[in-house]
Amino acid sequence: MNCKNEFNQEVGAPIPEWKNKQYPVRVTLKGNHCTVEALKLAHANELYNAINLDTDDSYWTWLTREPIKNKSDFSQWVEHVISVDDPIFYVVIDHKTNQPIGYFALMRIDPNNGVVEVGHVHFSKLLRGTIMSTEAHWLLMNYVFTDLKYRRYEWKCNSLNVPSRNAALRLGFKYEGRFRQSMVVKGHNRDTDWLSIIDSEWHIVNQSIKQWLSPSNFDLMGNQLRSLNAIQNDNNKTDVTGIN
Repeated sequence: MNCKNEFNQEVGAPIPEWKNKQYPVRVTLKGNHCTVEALKLAHANELYNAINLDTDDSYWTWLTREPIKNKSDFSQWVEHVISVDDPIFYVVIDHKTNQPIGYFALMRIDPNNGVVEVGHVHFSKLLRGTIMSTEAHWLLMNYVFTDLKYRRYEWKCNSLNVPSRNAALRLGFKYEGRFRQSMVVKGHNRDTDWLSIIDSEWHIVNQSIKQWLSPSNFDLMGNQLRSLNAIQNDNNKTDVTGIN
């Protein structure tokens, strides 16, 4: 709740004893279906194979980079991105095959304000639309909010990238608005949609995703019994305390 200063001007809610947060590290996060771990050069070969299972380059349309067409160039890209501290790239390891099947990153890392963005999301067809996809995102969210105690977790995407925006909304991100003409990408204008989860919303998002991931939410064929959207809607209706 906002308050007023000595000049009777409204200012933001007080945050007592605020301290800068820890910088993310290349941590390993283990789930029931997958593990999220730091990208390494040793992942390059199998990761390249996984992301090139697509029969065309349509997945790359809204990404800021062009497709990488050979393993040597991909290995060079991996070698470069693992040498920097922002973004920090992570791979998703399938427990059944022990192989990397996608990657994403923590980026625009701002420990002074407790803000970080998840980006550079490239999930292969082996990962997209699976329970591992949701679990991987939850593992990284949980690291940011529960372990690092950040206040804000961001998702940005091309405004025309409807699948990306819908994926964020499904996970519990709230749409904040559109930054018009924010970038020029591959010779085309890009308007950028901004979405976020903040710390006061995390308890509902966390509870909802854990309920969705529960084995009791799936039948013997692995089909979900209740959608994540339905679970989140119910939890938002019943939550009156803001406490998990």
